[in-house]
Amino acid sequence: VQLVESGGAEVQSGGSLRLSCSVSGLDSDDWNIAWFRQAPGKEREAVSCVAHSDGTAYYGNSVKGRFITSSDKATNTIYLEMDSLKPEDTATYYCAASPSHCEVVLATERAVFSWGRGTPVTVSP
Repeated sequence: VQLVESGGAEVQSGGSLRLSCSVSGLDSDDWNIAWFRQAPGKEREAVSCVAHSDGTAYYGNSVKGRFITSSDKATNTIYLEMDSLKPEDTATYYCAASPSHCEVVLATERAVFSWGRGTPVTVSP
């Protein structure tokens, strides 16, 4: 399984950014892709999760209403659309694969079996 993130950049507060996660090596729909983030000096935080089978999405409380995650089954790409970005959104963003239900994945990263290397996002004031 390989997960490759892209799209990280520096943006100003209030701006928008779209991250992509290219997934390979998973041959069925029985997996879910989550986005996590880790800011310097802080613990990794679950951001969102999307069920690849039907596109149902789940979000962490800190990003609800601002971020949208979606799944493109044709290209095996997962997107994270981030709007109304704040300086506290600054972090390295990772995508992760799991066979567990998204609600489980958002509750514990121990449900993750494969991680990408991350893409950095910086939101300036």
